[in-house]
Amino acid sequence: MTGELQRVDDGGPLRCSYCSSEAVGPCARCKRPVCGDCCVLTEGGAKLWAICLRCEERGGRSLVGGWALVLGWIAVPIVLLFVAVVVLGLLAR
Repeated sequence: MTGELQRVDDGGPLRCSYCSSEAVGPCARCKRPVCGDCCVLTEGGAKLWAICLRCEERGGRSLVGGWALVLGWIAVPIVLLFVAVVVLGLLAR
């Protein structure tokens, strides 16, 4: 024994982070285990995901903000490359 706290895994089912009942899966945003009563289903995606009530209060059920962020990460570099090509084309004349 090292004198440190030891983690004990009893092999039992995961418990909900909010109400301590048996969890059915993780929250799609914070990854905490949640039960069916402590989560809501997402809207606006191709697939349904469970989001805990705390994450829903902070960000809502919609995934539109996440998709906009992904598209921004793709579209902004493409636009910057286009502008760079146009500027270099004008300077080469």
